[in-house]
Amino acid sequence: MTGTDDLLYHVDGDVVPAAEATVNVRDRGFMYGDAAFETMRAYGGEVFRWDAHADRLRGTCETLGLDHGLTDADLESRIDETLAANDLADASVKLSISRGVQPGKLDPDPAVDPTVVVYVSPLPRGGTAPEAEPVPDAPAALQTVRPQRVPDRAIPADAKTHNYLNGILARLELRSSDADEAMLRAAEGYVAEGATSNLFLVDDGGLRTPSLEGPVLPGITRDTVLDLAAEEGIPVEEGRMTPADVRDADEVFLTNSTWEIRPVATVDGVDVTPGDVTPGDATHEGADRDAGPLTTLLSRLYARRVERLHY
Repeated sequence: MTGTDDLLYHVDGDVVPAAEATVNVRDRGFMYGDAAFETMRAYGGEVFRWDAHADRLRGTCETLGLDHGLTDADLESRIDETLAANDLADASVKLSISRGVQPGKLDPDPAVDPTVVVYVSPLPRGGTAPEAEPVPDAPAALQTVRPQRVPDRAIPADAKTHNYLNGILARLELRSSDADEAMLRAAEGYVAEGATSNLFLVDDGGLRTPSLEGPVLPGITRDTVLDLAAEEGIPVEEGRMTPADVRDADEVFLTNSTWEIRPVATVDGVDVTPGDVTPGDATHEGADRDAGPLTTLLSRLYARRVERLHY
């Protein structure tokens, strides 16, 4: 697999070696986290649900009052150029837009000369082919952490910005445990989301997931899972849940663009693997990790959709 130093990135209109991909130290994205980004997954050379990512990016920029002046088509072409330059069909893609270099003061100038960067990293093939591999290749260990999700009225939850300190603090707390994903709660104590993921649980044959009325990022993969559930007639409840609800669930899984649908093996050290699942079972079609029946079904449906759209 290609090393980082061998990759090419797209910086302000130019494709450059990763080692030469730099931005100004006075860039507001570096100084204040004053920047928007999207992490996406490319399959077969195309970004999965680009339109949805572009819409969310536009919403973040509107929240920031960042009028970068670039069209969705222009941004998509930069992604395409970066994938082509690296000869990558299957990859993780990060598109970042900052307000650019401005005088060192907190209030931004109205005039914007944006810094636009596209980073890519190779991933295994997705979909349903025999060579398709899950990312990562093991179930998650989920841990409730002390840092809370920032209230929506402080920093809007639907704004995906460079300021990820909340998630960083949550992940740092995991260093004293065997967990690899943090479960953040809202101020009221209800579950919000993972540090880099949305959360679902299975209860009595239906799905439950934290409502977007709370401080929850509206994930693109989350939305895809809800769409797949609707097509299959699977009941879905969007509302409030506690960590105890998650620990007592029949199945638990996480979603994000890179992981797709990732089963959870433990929550706060409690085994949540369904009793009829034997660790190490391989089921293929997007579900070759230990998972319960509904998680497996949704993983397979997700993989089939990717296969149909991109391969």
